[in-house]
This record gives sequence, structure tokens and C-alpha cells, in this order.
Amino acid sequence: MKNTTLWAVVIIIVFFGILFGTTAFYIVDQTQQAIVLRFGNIISIKTEPGIYVKTPFIDNVVKLEKRIMIYDIPVERVITSDRRTILADTYALWRIEDPQKFIETLRTVEVAMTRIDDIVYSHARDVIGNYTFPEVLSFQRVAILEDIKNRSEASLQDFGINVVDVRLKRTDLPQENTEAVYERMKSERYAMAAQLRAEGEREAQRMKAEADREASMIRSDAQKEAEIIRGTAEASALNIYSEAYSLDQDFYELQKITDIYKDSFNNSVLVLPNDSPLLKLFYEVE
Repeated sequence: MKNTTLWAVVIIIVFFGILFGTTAFYIVDQTQQAIVLRFGNIISIKTEPGIYVKTPFIDNVVKLEKRIMIYDIPVERVITSDRRTILADTYALWRIEDPQKFIETLRTVEVAMTRIDDIVYSHARDVIGNYTFPEVLSFQRVAILEDIKNRSEASLQDFGINVVDVRLKRTDLPQENTEAVYERMKSERYAMAAQLRAEGEREAQRMKAEADREASMIRSDAQKEAEIIRGTAEASALNIYSEAYSLDQDFYELQKITDIYKDSFNNSVLVLPNDSPLLKLFYEVE
């Protein structure tokens, strides 16, 4: 009887020893941070990895992720400043920066993601609403995301959450608007092409008029110069004729009459009477 009682005591001691050992210690690895709660109150926070001691059956340990987490925000409709509805597909990178604030305000990661969803979408709607649809698709997209990230970070700071980044995976138009926007963009491109063609035509006409004006000036100058050269040549010819006439008047008259007959009866047979002045001159030469 005594042995049975002794064994029972030993078993109870071992049982409580094992139970104490499994409930008095807890492990925190490098990816975690732990909050020790006692009757709902925070009594300690462990952010470094290691083995720690707590009061068995009284203290409750809540472990939170220390690494950066990603929350894929559902696709939401957002209206731009030019009244176009777009589908914004965003996601947020975040981490628990202050475990105490996080436990006091949100308690769990699931509740935190719900709050992140509400806040990031609210700021995305407000920021994108200040830009036109082309601006959202342009290089200003980086500034838009930075603005959303800064606003979200400020709003979630009181919950112990640090927003590392906010990104837009894609920006689409709703299906019902796609065709209308496509037609509108096509019309705008046609109008732009027509304007460019008209400007090109005006520029071509201007250049052609300028070229015609310069050609006319060149022809006028050339004609003027030709007239001057022609006048100078005729004056020189008259001088030569005058000098030749003064040297031999008869030969000069013969030359002139010969030129007159040659010009008047080109490629023809010329019959001259005996008393022709031309033959008279030939006779005198003989």
C-alpha cells in the first residue's frame, strides 16, 4: 500500500513537472516577435530570438510575424479627374513595427489586413481622383504610388503598422467602357493626324512660294545682266563696223549687201541683173 502511494506521488510530481516545463518556457525564433499577456494586459514584449520563461497557466504568449508581409488588395473601381472609371489592382507591403500598438488596437493579422484594405483603397481613390486617366498611365504613376504609400503609412502608424510600399499591378478600364474609350482615342488620333497633315500642307505651300520668289529674283537678275552684256556687245560691234567703214568704204558696202542677200535668200538660187550694184562691185574688183 505504501509503495502504491509512493508511486502515485512520483507520477503526479513527474506529470506536473512535465506540465510545468512545457508551459513555463516559450521559444521565439528570428522571424517572430512575442507579446506576453496576463489577464489581457501586456507584461512583456520579446523581439529578439531565444528561449523565455513565463508564468504557467497565467501568462498567454501571442507571436507575431516580424518579416515584411504582402497584402493583395482586391480590385476596386476608381474614378479619375476626367471622370473615367478604372479598375485599380494594388497590393501593399507591410510589417508590424510596434507590437504593443498592434495588439492593443488590432489584435490579429486578419483584422489588420481588413484595416489595410480600407485605408489603402481610400487613399488610392483620393489620390488617383486628382489625376486624369492619361496621367495615371504616364510617368506620374510613380508619384501617385508614392503619395498613396505616404498617406497609408501615416494612417496606419497608430496601429503599429509600417507600410513599406504600395504598388499598382495593373490599371484596366471596365469592360463596358473599353469600347467607348477606344473609339474616343481613335477619333482623337484621326483629328491629330488631320491637323498634322494640314500643317504640313501649309508649310509646303509656304516653302514653294518662297522658292518661286527666289527663282523669279534670280531670273530677273540674269535677264538684267544679259541685257547689259548684249548692249555692251552691240556697242562694240557698232564701233568695229564704224572702224571698218572708215578704212574701206567700198568693201564695207559690199559686205553689207552680201549679208543682206545671204539673209534674204538663204538656200535659194539668186539671179542678178547685169546692172545689179552687187555685180558692179564684183566687176570693179576684177
